[in-house]
Amino acid sequence: MPSDVLDKLSIDKARQTPSRSGRRSWLRGAVAAVVCAAIALALLFFLRGRPVAIETVSVVQFFPTQSFTLLNSSGYVVAQRKAAVASKTTGRLEWIGVEEGSRVSGGQIIARLENRDSEAVLRQAEAALQNSKTVLEQSKAELADAGQSFRRQQELLGQGIVSQAEYDAAEARFKRSAAQAAGGEAGIRSAQAALQGARVNLDYSLIRAPFDAVVLTKNADVGDIITPLGAAANAKAAVVTIADLDSLQVEADVSESNLYQVKKGQPCEITLDALPGSRFRGVVHTIVPTADRSKASVMVKVRFLEHDERIYPEMSAKVAFLEREAGPADQKARIVVNPAAIVTVAGREGVYLVTGERVVFTPVVRGAKLGDLVEVSGLKSGDKLALKPLDKLKDGAVVALPEKK
Repeated sequence: MPSDVLDKLSIDKARQTPSRSGRRSWLRGAVAAVVCAAIALALLFFLRGRPVAIETVSVVQFFPTQSFTLLNSSGYVVAQRKAAVASKTTGRLEWIGVEEGSRVSGGQIIARLENRDSEAVLRQAEAALQNSKTVLEQSKAELADAGQSFRRQQELLGQGIVSQAEYDAAEARFKRSAAQAAGGEAGIRSAQAALQGARVNLDYSLIRAPFDAVVLTKNADVGDIITPLGAAANAKAAVVTIADLDSLQVEADVSESNLYQVKKGQPCEITLDALPGSRFRGVVHTIVPTADRSKASVMVKVRFLEHDERIYPEMSAKVAFLEREAGPADQKARIVVNPAAIVTVAGREGVYLVTGERVVFTPVVRGAKLGDLVEVSGLKSGDKLALKPLDKLKDGAVVALPEKK
């Protein structure tokens, strides 16, 4: 091949260089765009996932009676009729028929002491009474015979048939028979009194409930020695302790400085720590006319207006002294919130309910205004709501709760 032809086939380097440089610039631009997009996207997700620090408020349960409560006090439930039931005589407990929680009626036999000796005395008294009745019958028969003989002697003496001595003997016999009959009647009364005493002594061995009540504690068991004074070693004075649960009252201490707000017959509302969901109507029964100088308080007794079997003596209680009597509507719990927690989103009123680390928009319906709070529906007591800043929140937003101190 000629050399001039080979020269024409050489590569033109000057024309190739711009083409490669353009491709490289395009690649660098594409990579930069992708990196910027990734950074923007990451920044967007970071900003969206960043938690919003909020203040919260709780949904609470509110009773309307709280709005017209004059004074609050605390105390304990106490039975006004309470007794430690014991025996009037000393003996060994042979039988007991009740336990804690048993209901008893007035006069019901709840325990028995050994009483064989008392039963023997009773049988002896019954026999003595029967013997006295027999003696009286004999005395009456003798009196009847002596009376007839005496009357005959009177007639015969008037006719001169019998001597004065025979008449005097008949008269003496009649008077002696009358005296014996009178003695027999006195003997019967004595035997009846002895029998009554034996029955009373036997009844002392039977321990009875003095009134309708519930057994609170059982203090003795079968085999224990029961004595009225409990002075003997290992002896028990009381068999059971009972209380009339219909006589339960709350004994509350009221400060002397607040006593002017309390008066007899004033309506009250009672709550018990053991029954937090229940409220009971009460009324001031009496103000004890003496003060406790160590506590600077006066005891006020509040009577329950309704009986409830769930209420027991010695339960702790709180008493709200009311300005007026509570109606049925005042005793129903209301769900209330701070109105500042309610927002309007897309024409609907609602709250941001805190669930875990996010808030959820929850629609609510306003009700009556109760003091500084407002009644709402759709929530429950204890729910936690976002209070501030509501303008930075939306449904599903991540939030940071304030640290607990």
